[in-house]
Amino acid sequence: MRKIYLLVLLVVVSSSLSAKSISGVVNLVSENSKSEPVQYAIVHCIETQNAVETDAKGKFKIDIKGKPEATLIATYVGYKKDTIYVTADTKSVEFNLQPQNEIADVIITKKQQANFISKESTIRTELITAAGLCKMACCNLAESFENSASVSVGYSDAVTGAKQIRLLGLSGIYTTMLDENRPVMRGIASPFGLSYIPGQWLESIQIAKGPSSVINGLEAITGQINLEHRKPTTEEPLFVNLFLSSMLRTEANIASSLQLNEKWSTVLLGHFSTDPKAHDGNSDGFRDEPTSLQFNFSNRWLYMADNGTQVRFGVRALTDDRVAGEMDFDKDMGRNSSIWGSNIKNSGLNAYFKVGIPISEDQNENISIVGDYSYHKLNSFFGMKDYNGEQNSGFLNAMFQSTVNDSHEYTLGLSAKYDNQDEELNDFWYVDGDIAKTRLSDVGREEASIGAYGEYTYKYGDKLTAVGGLRLDYSDNYGYLFAPRANVKYSLTDNLVFRATGGRGFRSANVIADNLGILSTGREIKINPDLDIEDAWTYGANITQYFNIGASENAYVSFDYFRTDFMNQVIVDQEVESNKVLIYNLDGKSFTNSYQVDFSVDPVERLSVIATFRYTDAKVELAGQGLVDRPLMSKFKGVLNVQYATRMSKWTFDVTGQLNGKSRLPNFVEGEDNYSPMYPMLFAQVTRKFKGLDVYVGGENLLNYKQDNPIISSENPFSQDFNSTVIWGPLSGFKAYVGLRFTLWK
Repeated sequence: MRKIYLLVLLVVVSSSLSAKSISGVVNLVSENSKSEPVQYAIVHCIETQNAVETDAKGKFKIDIKGKPEATLIATYVGYKKDTIYVTADTKSVEFNLQPQNEIADVIITKKQQANFISKESTIRTELITAAGLCKMACCNLAESFENSASVSVGYSDAVTGAKQIRLLGLSGIYTTMLDENRPVMRGIASPFGLSYIPGQWLESIQIAKGPSSVINGLEAITGQINLEHRKPTTEEPLFVNLFLSSMLRTEANIASSLQLNEKWSTVLLGHFSTDPKAHDGNSDGFRDEPTSLQFNFSNRWLYMADNGTQVRFGVRALTDDRVAGEMDFDKDMGRNSSIWGSNIKNSGLNAYFKVGIPISEDQNENISIVGDYSYHKLNSFFGMKDYNGEQNSGFLNAMFQSTVNDSHEYTLGLSAKYDNQDEELNDFWYVDGDIAKTRLSDVGREEASIGAYGEYTYKYGDKLTAVGGLRLDYSDNYGYLFAPRANVKYSLTDNLVFRATGGRGFRSANVIADNLGILSTGREIKINPDLDIEDAWTYGANITQYFNIGASENAYVSFDYFRTDFMNQVIVDQEVESNKVLIYNLDGKSFTNSYQVDFSVDPVERLSVIATFRYTDAKVELAGQGLVDRPLMSKFKGVLNVQYATRMSKWTFDVTGQLNGKSRLPNFVEGEDNYSPMYPMLFAQVTRKFKGLDVYVGGENLLNYKQDNPIISSENPFSQDFNSTVIWGPLSGFKAYVGLRFTLWK
């Protein structure tokens, strides 16, 4: 057996030593001749039929497998492809892609997949590209994951319209949300944060499973979701998206990327949306979704100096007003003891800067500084309960990055974070149906922390990449917090990739903001005064086989497994007492096991098929019950997406089907074996492309499946039995929509 093992090892090492790899970089060039490295460009070798992606610095390494000559082609959506011929003596190349000024019809068809698992990333990363964001309406970030089984999205309750994601069997509060690698959607801004990122503002979404890197902080327990916005350097002076649904939801998005001169460029992003009409499809007397009015504006700037220094900065402002509750409620009524209503007003302001300074001529060493400030205000009432919050948050991250050679890289950094959340809850509940009780509570928190970290990356050719990171933070509330993390990627063959990850994460609970739905109940809210920081370990592995089949150059089958174990967790428990919501520290076990299989193939030209299935085993120890299935977490989710495009992509047809598994209902809810039913969802969209114009029509929830009686005791909302948090399925039925996307190319 040992001889066989040594023989296999010798073959692997020999093949890796005989392989010829060519490194390089892919740049995007604007009309003023300024170039900028680009991530996720594709470099394809015609002779060997293999392809790679560029990393965050635009760099790549591709194996030409001993060929004496080879043809390399670099592509990126919206830019003309570039071809370079290389020989066995070539060591490095540089691609400079020019803007594509012709009709965009054929750009996306072969050059950009919609959803795929990154082949080059060390961490298991799923990428949703601009093409993927156009598969369905994708009005906002919450509606951008319908083709993914990795991320599930659902309502937190049946009143507020707040949506939450779930990754690896846990709420989205355990996933770090990043805006171009800046932490966002934290604290008071988190309940409705997914609704404040218009899908048409985005260029791509990267979903990384596991604790990931130490660079962006401690809070990534189940993963990181990074959002890449439209860039100032994009040659699109005008983009307009208009949308109208059968529920009368109206939306308009506008984007303008302007290159002012050789050094300065900017992008302006605007958004307006409204849900003007109340609907009650299940006839329970309550609005299925709130009526709302939202305005959102962002301005991002880029300065590129001659020495390679880049300065990015921007501002964003939003306001959102939503009215929920009984159909007869009007927000001018205010808190009313005879008609249950809710009015939620959000306003926010964000400002940031990012500076990258090369300190070596070859740009292998650089210093980066990232700063961010956020202000968010939330004023609301829910029946007779009041909740008002105001948040000021600051974040600063300074790092030194060095590429010693092709095998060794390291990053050293310091970061600081400050959160001041002034929150007040006026709790109001009934006892024995008619005796009102109230309690005024300060539920806010103030926390400052400072941290130091280091991350080392080792690369052995194209075969092995290992990343190890250590981070030590000091919090004035919780003391020292130590978080080690590690990620490994090993290419067993050119097309068989294995990844493993593990690490620790911490997060401070924002008790009410994390669980806003509990305010839409008639229960007393009791919070343990000694809540500790949440602490968890997550580890897992992924193996992906890529292959050529049909018309696919990179079809794949992928399997991954992840597990999260909590050392401490803040538990929100509605099951221990029938008239209370208890919030306390975990006493026992809390863990999740997540298994997922993904398959992607283009059987024939212009036809793509994506199938994925996820199974989740999530358990938690609750007071008085012991170890039970985590309530309202579906056991599985299956997704099948089929897209077909005619020649030149003049017509594109998309169909997505979902099968959602059962979830355990809380013990105060009656159900079949105390589990919700399994249910399907179906989406479809047809897009017609013209010169610079896409017109699309589609439908959501085509099978018109709705959860029965999502609000418990809706006929008696001013009682302790009233509860809108037991949500496991869709609240609204079939929706049709129509929209257009207009692009003016420079």
